[in-house]
Amino acid sequence: MNDRTSGPGRAEREELARLLPAPAERELPPGRHLHHKDTLMRLIDQDGDRVPARPRPRLLRPAVLLPAVGLALGGVLLTTLAVTGRDGAPTPATAGTVSRAPAPPRATVLLDRVASVAARQDEQEVTDDQFVYVRTLQSRNEGEFGGPVELTGPHEREVWMAQEQGPVIDVGLIREDDAYVPIEVGVPDGEPTVGRPAGLHRPTYTWLASLPTDPDALLKRLAAEITRDQDASGTPAKERDRAQDTFDAIGELLRETVMPPKTAAALYKAAAKIPGVSVDSDAVDAAGRHGVGIARDDTRAGWRTAWIFDPATFEYLGERSYLFKDTSMGEKGTLINKSAVLERAVVDALREKPSAGTPESGEPAAGESPTA
Repeated sequence: MNDRTSGPGRAEREELARLLPAPAERELPPGRHLHHKDTLMRLIDQDGDRVPARPRPRLLRPAVLLPAVGLALGGVLLTTLAVTGRDGAPTPATAGTVSRAPAPPRATVLLDRVASVAARQDEQEVTDDQFVYVRTLQSRNEGEFGGPVELTGPHEREVWMAQEQGPVIDVGLIREDDAYVPIEVGVPDGEPTVGRPAGLHRPTYTWLASLPTDPDALLKRLAAEITRDQDASGTPAKERDRAQDTFDAIGELLRETVMPPKTAAALYKAAAKIPGVSVDSDAVDAAGRHGVGIARDDTRAGWRTAWIFDPATFEYLGERSYLFKDTSMGEKGTLINKSAVLERAVVDALREKPSAGTPESGEPAAGESPTA
C-alpha cells in the first residue's frame, strides 16, 4: 500500500502537505532545520485545534535497528515532525478488555512512517547455531519495590541470545559491570529440567519471522500468548490491562532483537492500533540522543513509557520511563529507567563482538559452554 495516498490520517496528511512548502533539494544546516521544525510544529498545533480526528474501527522487554536513511527522506521527515509535534492525550483502557478506539492521529502517522522505513530494510539470514548480539547503555531503578526510585548512572550492557528454536536451557549470556552471567532457564533442585522454546519471552529471528504480518492478526496472536502467560502465573483478571500488556510486550520485542523487516513493520502498525498511544515530542535516550517518542501511560503503575526514534531516520534509539503523577516512587516527572541501543548484530559465538570480529579470550562464565 502506498502510504502517501492511503491509511490512517490521510485527510490530515493531505491538508498538511497543502500547507507545507516543497522539500529542499539539499540538506539544511542544523540551525535552519530546527527553525523549520519549530515553525511546522506551531502550524500543526494551530491546525490540529480546528480539525478533530476521525476515529476508525480497530482491534485490540529485547529492538529493531534501522540503518540511517539518506536525504531522499527529507520531505517525509518534515511531514512527520510536523504531524507528531504535539502529544496526543492517552486514553485509559479497562482491565482485561481491548478498546476499539485508535491511537491519536499524530502517533498513528509517526508509526506508519516508522513501519514504512522498517519494511524496506534488508532481510537477514540467521541460523539456529548463531547468536543475536545487542550492546546497550542503561540506567535502571535499583530502589525497593514500590519505594523511592534509585536510578543508577548509565552503564554498558551486552547480551548474546541463542537462536536455537529449542526448548533450550542455555538461553544466552549477559555482560554487565565487567562480569559475564549466563542466562539459563529450567527447574532447579533435582527436578526434571525443562528448557524454554522460542516464543514471546525468547524471541528468535525464526520465531519472529513466523508471526503474522497483518496487524490485527498479530495483535490477536500477542494477546493470546500474553493471556496464556498470565493464566499460568495466576494473575487475577481484574489486574490485567490488555492494551498496556500488549504495548509492553511489543516494547520488549523492540529492545534486544534483530528482527525481520516485515515483522518489524507489522509490530509498528499493530502498535498504532493500541488505544492510549501518544507522542512524546522530545524524548532523550540513555546516550543523550534526542528523538521523538511513541508513548503510553500505565495507569496501574503511574508511569509513562516511550519508545524513542531518530526524527530524521526513524531508527529505534532506545526507551525511557518516568512517572506521570506523584506516587510512592517519587514525584511526577521522576525518571525510572532509560536505555540506548548502541550496536546490534548476528554473531557466531558467545562473547563475539561485531567491532572486534572474534570472541574475547578468558575463561567461560559459570554455566557457559566452553565450545560455544
